[in-house]
Amino acid sequence: MAFRRTRDIVAGMATSAVREVRVELGPRSYAVRIGAGVLPQAGRALRELFAQGGSMQAAVVTDENVGPAYAPRVLDSLRQAGYHVHLVTVPPGDASKSLTQASRLYNELASAHIERTSPVIALGGGMVGDLTGFVAATWLRGVPFIQCPTTVEADVDASVGGKTGVNHPAGKNLIGAFYQPRLVLMDIAALDTLTDRDFRAGLAESIKHAAIRDASFFEWQEANIGRILSRDRDVMIDLLERNVRIKADVVAADERETGLRAILNFGHTIGHAVESLVNYEWRHGECVAVGMLAAAWIAVRRSIMREEDARRLRAILKLLDLPTEIPENISVEAIMRLTRMDKKVAEGRVRFVLVSQFGETTMRDDVSEQEIRRAVGIMRARA
Repeated sequence: MAFRRTRDIVAGMATSAVREVRVELGPRSYAVRIGAGVLPQAGRALRELFAQGGSMQAAVVTDENVGPAYAPRVLDSLRQAGYHVHLVTVPPGDASKSLTQASRLYNELASAHIERTSPVIALGGGMVGDLTGFVAATWLRGVPFIQCPTTVEADVDASVGGKTGVNHPAGKNLIGAFYQPRLVLMDIAALDTLTDRDFRAGLAESIKHAAIRDASFFEWQEANIGRILSRDRDVMIDLLERNVRIKADVVAADERETGLRAILNFGHTIGHAVESLVNYEWRHGECVAVGMLAAAWIAVRRSIMREEDARRLRAILKLLDLPTEIPENISVEAIMRLTRMDKKVAEGRVRFVLVSQFGETTMRDDVSEQEIRRAVGIMRARA
């Protein structure tokens, strides 16, 4: 993975410093640009990316919350660069990650005459990126896909790595494809308009990355929690950069999750089950938080992880005002039923990512229902 800093990656960009991380995947490599003011330069960035030619038809997909705030400046930028842009808006919330909305997007792309070289741009959070990426991967067997994330969760995790997909009644993200974007533009100015709940929920994935891959980053977040919660721009640029570097490094080593990349699922085994059982009324990061803590208590009882580290994990999640208890109305039986349907099941066994110490993980496929019951019980007892 290559990393560099520069003051003017894109000429005229309205920021003093833009950082760039490259996700190295051979012919599918791409840049992730992080800074304030990158969204209004989207048109210029795309013209540079497609300097060798390509369709001047483009589509932007956003949701009803993000669109009014950020679509006008992105559309203006694209039009100034010569693109004919078709805007598609979907309802906010994870319910839009569906085959119904995907079908609607296909119809919109057809009416906009989106060709095989036409860029399709996701402007929004993780839901918009996952849905748009899936549609881009399958429309005409693949059209150029651009990620413009506007939430912490999408910046930190969902916009990098090429996982796209929609939900199914049987479980979350069961229908999808690995499809890498051609460019990711992270504008930290977009974080200013997030609600406190959405901002904090996105930070769960940052804690996850530190827990599985970088102990010093975990300590850095503990030490800088106040500046992070105040949305200090310098600190947030550092935070996003370190997360993207971790994600890019893992994806470059294992693009299609045949080995190492599975560690990114820490907290997601039980987290995805909880997400379905609360009918997606919790944010994704909130579900990952309880999933990480449940996995931590399982690791503690197996003498894999020190109880002190599990308590540190719980403490930082509490400081972020993230859930650390599983709701009383969610049964272990329901959790077990959904974990058996999870994508991480292999040969009928549920795979758990367990942290042995911050920065190191182990994969286990022999976690019993009794162990899950005990972990859930511990979390409820600490409510």
